[in-house]
Amino acid sequence: MEDEIFEQRTDLSKLSAAVEQIKATLAKIIVGQHDSIDLLIAGILADGHILIEGVPGVAKTLTAKLIAKSIDAKYSRIQFTPDLMPSDILGTSVFNPKTTNFEFKHGPIFGNIILIDEINRAPAKTQSALFEVMEERQLTIDGQTYKMEEPFTVLATQNPVEHEGTYRLPEAQLDRFIFKIEIKYPSLDEEIAILTQQHNQKTTDQLKHIQPVLTAQDVVSLRRVVLGLHVEEKILVYVAKIVHESRNNKSLYLGGSPRASLAIINAAKALAAIKGRDFVTPDDVTYVAAPVLRHRIMLTPDKEMEGVTPDDVVAQIIQKIEVPR
Repeated sequence: MEDEIFEQRTDLSKLSAAVEQIKATLAKIIVGQHDSIDLLIAGILADGHILIEGVPGVAKTLTAKLIAKSIDAKYSRIQFTPDLMPSDILGTSVFNPKTTNFEFKHGPIFGNIILIDEINRAPAKTQSALFEVMEERQLTIDGQTYKMEEPFTVLATQNPVEHEGTYRLPEAQLDRFIFKIEIKYPSLDEEIAILTQQHNQKTTDQLKHIQPVLTAQDVVSLRRVVLGLHVEEKILVYVAKIVHESRNNKSLYLGGSPRASLAIINAAKALAAIKGRDFVTPDDVTYVAAPVLRHRIMLTPDKEMEGVTPDDVVAQIIQKIEVPR
């Protein structure tokens, strides 16, 4: 009976239809990567920014572009380079001789879906220019505050930090991303499917026939639906325990912040909605815990030397904490 009340209270039919349509559109071009696509959609529905990491050539940028193209909103792409300045992203004041005044010329960050390609190619000075806009959805330049239009989502790609010419992102920057999605090499069968698909297409313009599935306003209203989903108190306690344990774990010298706890809850709500449920289960929490925490926690040097990964530590933490019934 209780489930029926929830059903009536939250209608997820439009959200489910949109998610299926986006997945079907992406499946025409992207082979595999089902978990990554679920997380990308969940991140957008949870009103979060998303970091996509992988070696060159695994379709990080293509996947981000497809997601952006499936939403009918103002799209902007910024290629990060070592010589990029903050004003190249945010905009700058330009003197207008007609009015004899300085006028602010908007930079490419002013949009709804912003794709930042190879975000870790730019140094910390340029990264810090994104702090305010990613957290507060506003920019303060020359004493003037500019509000960003809703929805505002940053999709950023990066190569693993061991690669040539890359910089580690500042911790404060990493903490602003809801997920870090790691895109791995395809399996042998997937690679054969990629080659076959590309060979049969006989065209290099894969994005030409992609039609938007949602408007900007649809995204805003679906986010409100997601945030309104039911979460039992025992699930909130479960999330708090996971993040608290990360701060007291001997393998880590930096644990998750309260922002990480909120990110897990919002991401779990979005994942539940994608699966057609209007309530969050412990499985939703455990599914999103690694993508939410892997870029926020830092291993101790000895654990790093042993080859332990952040995902290993998150798995140990989850195993240690009793699952709510």
